[in-house]
This record gives sequence, structure tokens and C-alpha cells, in this order.
Amino acid sequence: MKIKTIQANGHNITIANTDTIVLSDEQSALDFIMTISSETNSNRIALFKDAISEDFFKLSTGIAGEILQKFINYNIKFAIIGDFSSYTSKPLKDFIYECNQGNHIFFVSSEQEAIDKLS
Repeated sequence: MKIKTIQANGHNITIANTDTIVLSDEQSALDFIMTISSETNSNRIALFKDAISEDFFKLSTGIAGEILQKFINYNIKFAIIGDFSSYTSKPLKDFIYECNQGNHIFFVSSEQEAIDKLS
């Protein structure tokens, strides 16, 4: 996993990129949060969409809610970087929209947009 930490508006923002799936269930989310936050001393994390199980994007599985709840419980602001235009599910589009209206979870199209949202 490639990890870089950026300073923006007085916050450490960690951007993680990997070729493997690192978020697939509650336990993997917890492991990811603990690893990243302890290594980087950051509570603002961005991760590329390719590192997240496709089941996450099928809301009927409940995995998205379980994973994102871990980030909220541990007070981690989290951005998912990727192209979400290929998803046609109205509930998923609504979910993404609602997340982007909040202050903790963001679905963004670029690294720079993740930095902007997390700072």
C-alpha cells in the first residue's frame, strides 16, 4: 500500500492507494483505520475506490453501512476517490449524494477534491 500524508489547512490528510482490496467488511475497516491512523497520526483518510470490495456498492448487502459506521465511530473523516458514474442504482446515487452533503464521508472524483473536502 502506498501512503502519503499531506498538510492542508492545519490537518494531516492521508491518501492511501493499493492494488488490493483493503475494505471488504467491518473488521477490515477497523484494521485499516487503526493502521493508517497510528502510522500517520491522521484522522482524515482518502482511499481509492479500487481498494474497496464491489459488494460495498451494492447497498442491499449492508456492507457500506457497516464499514462507514466504523469511520464515524472512530471520528475519521473519509473520502473515497473514484469514478462512480458507472453505477446506475438510484439508492446508491442517493446514498452518495447524502454522504456528500455531510461532514464525515465523501465520494469524490479526484485526489485534490478529497483534500479539499477533508481539509
